[in-house]
Amino acid sequence: MRYLILSDLHSNGEALSAVLSRVRRRAYDCVVVLGDFVGYGADPNDVIERVRRLRRRKVMVRGNHDRVASGLDTGGIFNPVALLAARWTTQMLTADSRQFLVELPVGPIEVDGRFVICHGSPLDEDAYIFSDSDAAWNFRSLGHDLCFFGHSHIPSVFTLEPDGIRVDVVRGRRQRWKLQPGRRYLINPGSVGQPRDRNVAAAFAVYDADKGVVEFERVAYDIAAAREKILRAGLPGALGDRLLIGA
Repeated sequence: MRYLILSDLHSNGEALSAVLSRVRRRAYDCVVVLGDFVGYGADPNDVIERVRRLRRRKVMVRGNHDRVASGLDTGGIFNPVALLAARWTTQMLTADSRQFLVELPVGPIEVDGRFVICHGSPLDEDAYIFSDSDAAWNFRSLGHDLCFFGHSHIPSVFTLEPDGIRVDVVRGRRQRWKLQPGRRYLINPGSVGQPRDRNVAAAFAVYDADKGVVEFERVAYDIAAAREKILRAGLPGALGDRLLIGA
């Protein structure tokens, strides 16, 4: 089984289009989305519809922006820019798109008995996993050897080894990561719609469960067009500008 792993699409239609074009001729059996379909960008309905139209089985969880934009949460913990974008998104969502977000399950959930997915962390969809200490708390509660998570927007691998936790930030256009028997992993594929690792290219991953291999990949997209849509929508300019630097 091969799984296309997407996270943090954030209403960026150009980025999602580039990712789907890249994998169009590749073999994968299931699309896994780790949440935050919406927020920040100007194409919430388009992004949702593109994912819904994919002719593959899909397993998805909601993200914190999905929760707030769909009206399930007031966004009290959001910073002002994120909250403004969420409220704009709420106004733009079609009834079908809003219902789609409302019905997204809360992680963590198990996928085919092979791994677990969540948005922020297995313990809390709003929590970040940035460090070995963050990972340690989650490894203690994790019932599987492998969990894919999002939220931080940084492609990374946390490995529980006999002598501690190894933390790797995944760099470059393409990296192949072989999972080792007897190790446990927390893996972030990076963000499709708003990278934050100083690499402006959209990030995604493909997991070959039979081979135990995760392929991390980046793909360039039309950042100028995505930024212009944000500005035309009246969203804060910073949301477009940060796409230019991947931060």
